[in-house]
Amino acid sequence: MRIYKKIIALLLCAFFIPANAEDDFGIWTSIGVQKKIDKHWSVGLEGGLRTRDNVSTTDRWDIGIAGEYKVARWLRASAGYTLLYDNNDEKFTYHKDGSTNKWTPSYWGIRHRFSVSLTGCVDMGRVTLSLRERWQYTYRPEKTVERYDYDDLAWEDKTVHGKGKNVLRSRLKGVYSIPKCSVDPFAEVELFNSWSLQKTRFRVGADWKISKHHGLSVAYGYQYVGSDDDDEDVNTHFISIGYEYKF
Repeated sequence: MRIYKKIIALLLCAFFIPANAEDDFGIWTSIGVQKKIDKHWSVGLEGGLRTRDNVSTTDRWDIGIAGEYKVARWLRASAGYTLLYDNNDEKFTYHKDGSTNKWTPSYWGIRHRFSVSLTGCVDMGRVTLSLRERWQYTYRPEKTVERYDYDDLAWEDKTVHGKGKNVLRSRLKGVYSIPKCSVDPFAEVELFNSWSLQKTRFRVGADWKISKHHGLSVAYGYQYVGSDDDDEDVNTHFISIGYEYKF
């Protein structure tokens, strides 16, 4: 039984990351419903909202649908689609002398995301360890936005070209079941790979089974962005709050 203690310790140690003054902070919320069709199949619908810039700016809205199939007691397969509505941050370009060349204000845009996952789990006494491997494809359609040219002192159209991206997300999670308690603490680490490691996300929190149908999850997380990431994300501390209704 000592092996699971070492794994949980490694998950928790991952949170002791030196904070940077430039790190952002946001709140990530979600609300979802899940319907069990039979002993193998279930479907779910989930919506979410995220903030950035120390909670002062709405970062994105999203809504998604997914189906899950229980292959075996220890293995589940799922597939889903999510529509994301993003608030893209403003951008500046500069001349060699440091003066401002062009300014693109923040704008909203849509992304389409498809995913397929396999999740395996093993029970080790009161600890359950799970490993989820998820292939994720996200497509951003082409969009025309306005930007300001400081040389011509005029607005002009700029085309943001469409782009697709494949990512493999690998998540290791440990959950501890407290005797005679409806709250289960957990810790997890997730790696985002797109030919190279682009992001690493850590979370520690607890799931609360309020009743047979209602559940709440609250956690603190940290997302570290590598130099190869091209999503223009930044290192972020966040609080995640999720509610789910099962029927």
